[in-house]
Amino acid sequence: MSKKVIVVDDSRSVRAQVGAILTEAGYEVLEASDGLEGAAKIAEVIDLSLVICDVNMPKMSGIDMVTLIKQDPRNADLLVLMLTTEARANIIAQARAAGARGWIVKPVKPDLLLATVRKLAGTV
Repeated sequence: MSKKVIVVDDSRSVRAQVGAILTEAGYEVLEASDGLEGAAKIAEVIDLSLVICDVNMPKMSGIDMVTLIKQDPRNADLLVLMLTTEARANIIAQARAAGARGWIVKPVKPDLLLATVRKLAGTV
């Protein structure tokens, strides 16, 4: 299995922090700054193992992005982890219905992030 992960978040600092944590753990990390850019990159990348995505972003929300990418049969098994400040049950339910498999509330806790990524995408 690939160890390629894309982090889709409109916060440059969150992308940098998550990217540093995952790179140090042996993952190859790609980045996108909003849902539209994320969906476009996901469509181009071969052997992507995990998407880490914020909910609230400009141009296209994370939930809308997940809904869009899951329409492509090639992404049916693509794992999605939401990393967001949102903790409302209805938002979590919407993300799960769209295809998200995990949920972490910001701020980023490196140990929790790594444990969740390893559980979803496998260890390096």
